Amino acid sequence: MSSPRSRWPWITIGLALVFAGRTLWLIDATALWSDELYSVGKSFQPSVSELMAMLRQDTHPPLYYLLLWCWGQWIGATPVTLRLLSWIAYFAGGAVMVAQAMALAPGRRVWPLALLMAFCSPYPVRFAIEGKSYALLVLLVALAWWWRRAERWPGYGGAVALACLTHFYGLFLFLAAACWDGWQRRWRAAATATLATLPAWLWMGYAADYLFSERSGSWIGPPDFALLEDTLARALGLWPLPKLALLLITVLLLRRWGGVRPVAWWDNGLLDRSGVIPSVLMVIGVVVVSFIKPLAFSRYFVVLLPAVLPWLAVQVAALQPNRFGRLLMAAVLAAFLLSWWGPGFAELDPAAGGMREQDQFRLISQRTDGLEERYAVRPRLLDLSDRMELAMGRINPPVRPWGDHRALATRLETPPLPSDLWLAGSGPPQVLEQRLRPLLQRAEQAGYRCEDRSRDLTHATVLQCRSGSMAPEP
Repeated sequence: MSSPRSRWPWITIGLALVFAGRTLWLIDATALWSDELYSVGKSFQPSVSELMAMLRQDTHPPLYYLLLWCWGQWIGATPVTLRLLSWIAYFAGGAVMVAQAMALAPGRRVWPLALLMAFCSPYPVRFAIEGKSYALLVLLVALAWWWRRAERWPGYGGAVALACLTHFYGLFLFLAAACWDGWQRRWRAAATATLATLPAWLWMGYAADYLFSERSGSWIGPPDFALLEDTLARALGLWPLPKLALLLITVLLLRRWGGVRPVAWWDNGLLDRSGVIPSVLMVIGVVVVSFIKPLAFSRYFVVLLPAVLPWLAVQVAALQPNRFGRLLMAAVLAAFLLSWWGPGFAELDPAAGGMREQDQFRLISQRTDGLEERYAVRPRLLDLSDRMELAMGRINPPVRPWGDHRALATRLETPPLPSDLWLAGSGPPQVLEQRLRPLLQRAEQAGYRCEDRSRDLTHATVLQCRSGSMAPEP
């Protein structure tokens, strides 16, 4: 009979595949949320020239959207293909992080733990099937750290250039790496990273009018405790602070009864080779600058994964616990995995009441299929949602695009007035009620009576407004 230790690697492979498989299974389970719909609007353009013109008015560099445009030309522009690109990057990035952990600790069986962290922890899972650039960014940063450790400078420079053109946090990260390597007098590493950031600087010059305007990053607030808490929640999942307390108690128990001797957690050589030191320097720099110009945003810190996960896997694998210690570590790991399997998929699985960022544009597109005179709070997003639902064959071609409050005002001043108006919006209920109020008031001032036709929906409102002569008595 095989021992638990011999079965452990196979169990971890199975768990990682189950997590990766579940994310793939849920790829079209939830509606595209606003940022994903913006990815659709930016990337699925008729031509590259139109794409580049639109990206000039965007907060992020162009590589992901260019890649997504090519992907859409090749495989089709649908919600599934949008998210599938991210899932492929999630799978590849996880493989690179596992390989990095093995390279950092040759001879140790570090890969099972690295496998669980790379494929099952909340940050990778959350962005595994999101139509944004984060999974691709993780893959490119992981490749950069891989080639930096191996001192393969052409590969390092190429990965750095691509990461910087995918997200500006890639630029911040490798500027920090260049400074650190220069401080350590590793001139070739510093020069490679510095030169590789030049394409991103050129793009910043091209899009400077928008990037240095007040509109760029206007949704990001100054650093506060909520930023830390949200970042920890994305990294650890549900109840991040109690989980940190559980980890601290576990360490104390391992030291007292688990037979674990002190580990050199601050091994500068390992911290350097894994990329943790440049990552920490980047975080410090971003947070400090954010008190002047807010840049720190919790989801952007996904860029830390390729350095932190392999380093942490190596450190934990270095522990040599006794039987009690092994049982304790297995119990804590099982508790984390259960929390990651359940609440960790809460936003991805509608069966658990999940939705992405409280947006339900898909439900509105389906509920208003075939209707005319539609007006909304964010009409462009609903037009994009209609486009994606049409591509999936779930609705008929829209009669006309959605209108905003100005379009509604113009329509109500142009006789003959329509017998029915449809007002809609998606988002958190309290915010949505406030956003819909101007549209509703405009319709009521024109003599329409409005009824809610979406009481069975969550985070989505559809109002049918009938002219006074046709509306039923209350």
